[in-house]
Amino acid sequence: MSNPASKNNSAAATLARHSTDPSTSASAITPAKIDWQMDDTGNKVPVSGEFGDVYFSHADGLAESRYVFLAHNQLAERLTNLAPNQCFSIAELGLGTGLNLLATWQLWRALREMHPHLATAKLHFITTEKHPIPLTDITQILALWAQRAPELSALIEQFLAAYPPLIAGCHRLRFFDDNLTVDIWLGDAADSLTKLALDTSLRSVPYIDAWYLDGFAPSCNSTLWAENIFAQIQRLSRSGTTAATYSCAGIVKRALKDCGFEIKKVKGFGRKREMLTAIVPMPTDLADDNSNAHDHANNRAADSTHTVIIGAGVSGLLTAWSLANRGIKVTLTDKSAPLAGASGNPRALLAPKMTPIHHVDEHLHSIGYLYSSRLYQTLNDKATQQQLAPVLEPTGALDLLIKANIGTEQIADYPDEMATTLSLPQAQSISGLTAQDLTENLYLPQSGLVNPHALKDIILSHPLIQFQQIDVYDISETAQTATIKGNDQANNTVSLDADNVVICAAFESHKLDRRIFDCRKIRGQLSWFTPTTAELTNLPKVPLKYSGYCAPFTAHAGDNELNDVVEGATHLLLGASFVRNDTGTDIRDEEHQISREKLVTAIPELAAVIPTDTSLWHGRAGIRTQTPDYHPMVGLLVDSKRLWTMSAMGAKGYALAPICAEALADMMLGSFAPLSAAMLARLSPNRTRLQTPLT
Repeated sequence: MSNPASKNNSAAATLARHSTDPSTSASAITPAKIDWQMDDTGNKVPVSGEFGDVYFSHADGLAESRYVFLAHNQLAERLTNLAPNQCFSIAELGLGTGLNLLATWQLWRALREMHPHLATAKLHFITTEKHPIPLTDITQILALWAQRAPELSALIEQFLAAYPPLIAGCHRLRFFDDNLTVDIWLGDAADSLTKLALDTSLRSVPYIDAWYLDGFAPSCNSTLWAENIFAQIQRLSRSGTTAATYSCAGIVKRALKDCGFEIKKVKGFGRKREMLTAIVPMPTDLADDNSNAHDHANNRAADSTHTVIIGAGVSGLLTAWSLANRGIKVTLTDKSAPLAGASGNPRALLAPKMTPIHHVDEHLHSIGYLYSSRLYQTLNDKATQQQLAPVLEPTGALDLLIKANIGTEQIADYPDEMATTLSLPQAQSISGLTAQDLTENLYLPQSGLVNPHALKDIILSHPLIQFQQIDVYDISETAQTATIKGNDQANNTVSLDADNVVICAAFESHKLDRRIFDCRKIRGQLSWFTPTTAELTNLPKVPLKYSGYCAPFTAHAGDNELNDVVEGATHLLLGASFVRNDTGTDIRDEEHQISREKLVTAIPELAAVIPTDTSLWHGRAGIRTQTPDYHPMVGLLVDSKRLWTMSAMGAKGYALAPICAEALADMMLGSFAPLSAAMLARLSPNRTRLQTPLT
């Protein structure tokens, strides 16, 4: 796409475009168009193709970022003063080239190397962008900075590797080694800020510590300096919050004053004579005791140090991972073993249920899929370091659109790196199918096969996560603590105290706490077999989706601890059956046959390849847990302060659990979640839709 761009298009232009083209959606992202100029030192600098305004100073963009935003938000001092486990939140208006983020990241990394007490402190960088720069352009821009500022080169490489597809919504990037979380909200800035949830019913309520007001000049693009933006800045700030901006325009000064900031003019950077700094003053009663406003704002050390999680399936494992990477000690419990239930399949296909693009910013499957893909690839790096099997095998996946709510015309609205439609020859070549009509297809290049056993090993290797086999029968809480009681492997009574308890026990969650909805139970049996050499040459080459799915996979060392597979051999996985109100987990030949029939009905050319005798097939049956509205349950239980749940992932746990676990950990610890306030309400275990029992 090559539409004109800015950091936030004018409201008039947006209205005009929408009024003339009803197919255009507010959720469709128009990437920035980049032009180039020469700066004062002869270096090329990027310029907005629409407004003709530079993305950073002609004098020195990196020096400008450090001077305006880092120095005048007193970041070096404030970050150094963080307490263990404390989180500092920065919000930026206008991601642009990412230079402010990179400068902040480099400062944060340097401070952590100098100050050992920052080892468990956390930095949360939230940024908005309506017209993001395409990957090819931002790669070119940042390659120039890698040459001019070599100290940024390693960070630039990591940032570009995690740079998201340009679709609306929140894209969470986690840089675990640096305790850095980056949330990139793509879309209108006012809408994005409105979506940041402030739930005052929680023990810890998040807020922004420092603002980077870095939109294009108000004279070029007024929408990033409009009243609705400053209303959100006021909502998300509190006493001690600071702001800095290169602009000294009257509209900016008045808006900051109106939303409670005390402003100060200081010398500007380069050619600019003046710039603004601002701070929300302390309440009078705190100011009188000579307290420092910044210290007051930063007095937010986490009051949670230990969490017990009940259930060691994918929800429990990912919740443990999210909490442990925030410095929380986790005791992960299960009545039998990790992945003993429905999450312990040989492989899980990571492929989203797609939606038309005008829904994508509030579509849990899409945002969850993209985050899961990034997370699992990060964990692959850790697996390599530990000489473990990969967590995600990137295979791509081909959806035959037999059972889908999106067609090829709507697929075309998506960036190709997320979803595309292949030509017939391409589809045949990738899939290995020759007789099937593949003209209608959805290809997902970032999809792959998740290895649950490898994921479990990586997560349980975290030093803050301990597994205990406990069959929990009682959960209670007081104002100060939460307690579980249960029986261990030797049938001894065990009691554990913690700051929080998270119930991740799938359909058994309701038995542990009646406030958790009694979900629909759906039995699902996966089937697999080891093909002969002749069969293998005619089987699909990549995972296929139809009314079910199939996927070839090679078993790695350790996979046979969970399932009957042959290490080093290729298997074909088929699934899954769908039997309502059946909690049996025995393996049934009739369900092998059902899965075979689904496959050969969808792809008749495989009828001669897939064995009709399923007596030698293997299987695993698990119980999926489903709510009436098909959304998981994620959040604090009603009338509770310390008991939480994350359950009812249905058949999409490996796609949804990572982002849901991030949201849950943020709610527990007082940070901004990567999901909108509306989405968090849809996930609430106390939502109205769950007040009526299933019949």
